[in-house]
Amino acid sequence: MAGRTPEQVGTTRELILTVAERLFAEHGVHAVSKRQIGAVAGQGNNTAVGYHFGTKEDLVRAIVRRHAEPVEEIRVRLLAEVNGSTELRDWVDCSVLPFARHFAALDSPTWFARFCVQVLTDPVLRSILAEEFLTSPALQRIETGLGRCVAGLPPGVRHARSAMAGHVILQTCAEYERGLAANSPTAWASWDEVATSLIDALVGLWSGPVTR
Repeated sequence: MAGRTPEQVGTTRELILTVAERLFAEHGVHAVSKRQIGAVAGQGNNTAVGYHFGTKEDLVRAIVRRHAEPVEEIRVRLLAEVNGSTELRDWVDCSVLPFARHFAALDSPTWFARFCVQVLTDPVLRSILAEEFLTSPALQRIETGLGRCVAGLPPGVRHARSAMAGHVILQTCAEYERGLAANSPTAWASWDEVATSLIDALVGLWSGPVTR
């Protein structure tokens, strides 16, 4: 690796991240070795992935962080628009639109939603996803604003519906992403339609009756 310019190193790192994200999304994190990632990325040195990223857990964190930062930027902009709102839909917008807009800005096909689905099956990797995505200041503000709109829900119901909402967002994005990658028919024509469909469904989820 000696003698390479910072630009060349940066390009190699980005290529490895892209290849790793795709292979993890398509085959599962534990089914893909760092050596396989390096080979698909065109790295002749079998230790290239470890050199640039360390362990597989470090590589997963780098992939998550690469997406978490732009998603957080979109959250911050949306928060500025809905600040002080008492409308449930405004806060659901803030939960859904950062992901949809981020995916729409990426080159197609994308793999990150399917990558996250794979990561969530492993307790250790799941904690990495939570640390990088679910502890952001903007997300905490969104949860607070949404919480005020559903303050009448019992705490246990609120917690359960929050978990449901997260799964619905991720699995729906992964389903659309999968359809785009396979060039097969989907229920939506664009990421905007995915977002609108999700927002409609989640407003219903949050405002639905509670059976006691």
